Amino acid sequence: MPFTPPDASAMRRCMGRFTTGVAVVTALDAAGEPQGMTINSLTSVSVDPCVLLVSLTVGTRTADAVDASGAFAISILGVRQEATARRFATRGGARFEGVEAEVTDSGIPIVGGALVHADCRVHTTTDVGDHRVYFGEVGSLRDRAGTGLTFHSGRFGEFHDLGHAEMPWLF
Repeated sequence: MPFTPPDASAMRRCMGRFTTGVAVVTALDAAGEPQGMTINSLTSVSVDPCVLLVSLTVGTRTADAVDASGAFAISILGVRQEATARRFATRGGARFEGVEAEVTDSGIPIVGGALVHADCRVHTTTDVGDHRVYFGEVGSLRDRAGTGLTFHSGRFGEFHDLGHAEMPWLF
């Protein structure tokens, strides 16, 4: 199969083959209203200091809220939270309506029942194409046991252990 120049459709299709976790990033906008969106562009950048990276489309309500507040929170979703992932992935509407929500110590809304919550202050941003990359210094974390919701080729799923010994973090 030949290599071809990328376009938006090919990029989505190809990167969709990379199985990721599913999270919701949230922030308070300039009026103090909660905003949030489903993401799979989340990674740990550093453990000393603890820094996470998220990438959001410039001009979305959530990106504007992060820009205005200088802070965001992450809720990494569990396998039973597909409906929440779909709700926060839909454009427009009141995403928090009917959703079990909590707040971080700094007052940012988070999705209740998620496997992980991280409360972050924006450390640095950089614009790349139609997205803004946010590096957030983690102020507090909490987690609980469970299986994370995954996303692959446009579909939600769950991780299945292949029965191997745990792989230690070597990197």
